[in-house]
Amino acid sequence: MFIQTEPTPNPATLKFLPGREVAGSRLAEFRTPAEAHQSPLASALFSVDGVSQVFLGSDFVSVTKKDGEWQHLKPSILGVIMEHFVSGSPVFLDEGKAVSEDDEFYDAADSDTVEQIKELLDTRVRPAVAGDGGDIKFRGFRDGIVYLAMKGACSGCPSSTATLKHGIQNLLKHFLPDVRAVEQI
Repeated sequence: MFIQTEPTPNPATLKFLPGREVAGSRLAEFRTPAEAHQSPLASALFSVDGVSQVFLGSDFVSVTKKDGEWQHLKPSILGVIMEHFVSGSPVFLDEGKAVSEDDEFYDAADSDTVEQIKELLDTRVRPAVAGDGGDIKFRGFRDGIVYLAMKGACSGCPSSTATLKHGIQNLLKHFLPDVRAVEQI
């Protein structure tokens, strides 16, 4: 098994591509070892000293380090990922359930605008963000402000503010005049 790695815009996060499906359409972010109990893969990654966050994407794993150098952490992380997939263990213990679903908030009168926001995010933003080892999730819309959650490599990335303000905000304002601003939750 050959696992490729790619840098992300977040220097503390590295993207691992095992060449097969990881989480499919069920993306999951784990910020603590306790949260990772539903995923044998994420739990095993937290056993590597220095790992602070794990994001399971459709066909990739993003790992964020709290300390240490990638040259020292990378071999251990590669070993954990390889061992997991070679063993045939499931990525999630509860295959059908979502790991965590955040509630969305918006006024029912704004449902058409919200649907357009979600479509733009799904078709124009999420593929690019996934390419950088992360994900972006719609959380809410109130008083012209779109609230988004950045996950994976994008969470805590130095360039995420620029991505939100100059990229996503401009895109949404261009297509949807009701949008005034974009904020991260």
